[in-house]
Amino acid sequence: MGYEKHLVGLSIKVKNFFDKFPEIYNVYVVVMISTTAGMMFGFDISSMSAFIGTTQYKNYFNSPGSAIQGFITSAMALGSFFGSLACTFVSEPLGRRASLFLCSFFWMVGAAIQSSSQNRAQLIIGRIISGLGVGFGSTVAPVYGSELAPRKIRGFIGGLFQYSVTLGILVMFYISYGLHFIDGVASFRIAWGLQIIVGLFLFFGVFILPESPRWLAEHDFWDEAEEIVAKIQAHGDKTDADVMIEISEIKEQILIDEAAKDVTYATLFNKKYCMRTITAIFAQIWQQLTGMNVMMYYIVYIFEMAGYTGNTNLVASSIQYVLNMVMTIPALFLLDRVGRRPVLLTGAVLMMIFQFAVAGILATYSKPVSSVDGDTTVRIRIPDSNKTAARAVIAMCYLFVCSFACTWGVGIWLYCSEIWGENAIRQRGAALSTAANWILNFAIAMYTPSSFENITWKTYCIYATFCGCMFFHVLFFFPETKGKRLEEIAQIWDEHIPAWKTSKWVPSIPIVSEEGLAKKLEVQHVENPSSSNDNDSETAAQV
Repeated sequence: MGYEKHLVGLSIKVKNFFDKFPEIYNVYVVVMISTTAGMMFGFDISSMSAFIGTTQYKNYFNSPGSAIQGFITSAMALGSFFGSLACTFVSEPLGRRASLFLCSFFWMVGAAIQSSSQNRAQLIIGRIISGLGVGFGSTVAPVYGSELAPRKIRGFIGGLFQYSVTLGILVMFYISYGLHFIDGVASFRIAWGLQIIVGLFLFFGVFILPESPRWLAEHDFWDEAEEIVAKIQAHGDKTDADVMIEISEIKEQILIDEAAKDVTYATLFNKKYCMRTITAIFAQIWQQLTGMNVMMYYIVYIFEMAGYTGNTNLVASSIQYVLNMVMTIPALFLLDRVGRRPVLLTGAVLMMIFQFAVAGILATYSKPVSSVDGDTTVRIRIPDSNKTAARAVIAMCYLFVCSFACTWGVGIWLYCSEIWGENAIRQRGAALSTAANWILNFAIAMYTPSSFENITWKTYCIYATFCGCMFFHVLFFFPETKGKRLEEIAQIWDEHIPAWKTSKWVPSIPIVSEEGLAKKLEVQHVENPSSSNDNDSETAAQV
């Protein structure tokens, strides 16, 4: 009990600290700041992929072999795995803003360590610490956006996280590309040091963000929760129909959550929540098993197989990053117009086709080699005399990236932030599913250099097969969430609606009696007066 009182007191202090600063309520500006966490992820991807093939990097770090390079690359994902799991212990008691604050802090510390790296060990440590920040951000930012956004544009708002990732990849790649012309260690030191800038943007931006209304409601700050919903959705009009329904559903869900307030990770696997937990975890796992991060982290190796080396390789790689960002934009609108399921199903089929095509072309036209520019990771290469086959590989890679960017790239981060429905498990569930993403990210980043070295083109057959498997998983087990409020999504699971019927399913709108809410607040105030803010009695009286 003493610990709980201390934690409640700390949460109020943290909230009051952030509340001292003026807040903004334009949902697009709010999400632009919070999704800077996604840009951090993108920065990390391209800051590594742009340098692993350069002479400066190889000479300074003693030409890392496939195994050690895999660990250097995947170190960020390892840190993100632990950051994702730890995020819930900050976000639930202290708020979403506190987690975003820690995200920026760890990112800046890690970037500083990377930019001053004297050896491989220091580089790995820096990437792990940066990964902690990315883990916090990738877990809380999508949840924060889904809790703030009006349901009609939640797909667009949720998709901005992935767009931020693609923007970060593109911006950092071109920065790194320009800096790679510097002859010396300054080329990668400056690039990695510049990553601190995006951390500073989020660090200061957190101070003007409003807290999540659902977090405020859970902690009995009802007046503020209603005020934020009204300002976000109706310019402060609390009598707006959508605002009133949203508040009513939040109240209903809070009452339901009280019956299961002692939520642990084990709770996610009980009879009530097990199916949504498995769905969310596999959604994140499947996103990694599409093979997209093979394309992102190791695009230099892929294009070396196609016969592109040196500066030509980097230019060709940059086109892929442009396509990744540009093709993310249509998905921001498709998710709210077409729905989540059709987008994910289409993406799975297209990615499977293009990956099998890459494997087929490399299997038919490539020749065994001992190394490319001294790099033994690449063991096959299309001869310079067969430019048509080389261009075909590049084209298939580009089409694959386009397919991912406008489907699974955006869709999964949004889907896993909204699929939980209920407040009580949303943050912890999002943390667990995001952790699954990062541990697969770590494994794939570790495995890919060795797979290129040992099974060459067959690597793509593995990921193409996974794309076929995910198509059937989505078809039979992923419910549609388009146009549904978060609290309505919980009804889909509770009523066991078949996934293929959910797009036409019409939920009932829960209306909470104000007396029920008043009774809840009164009981909580008596049981734990320290958890109430100064406005609790006024809120209960108004109710």
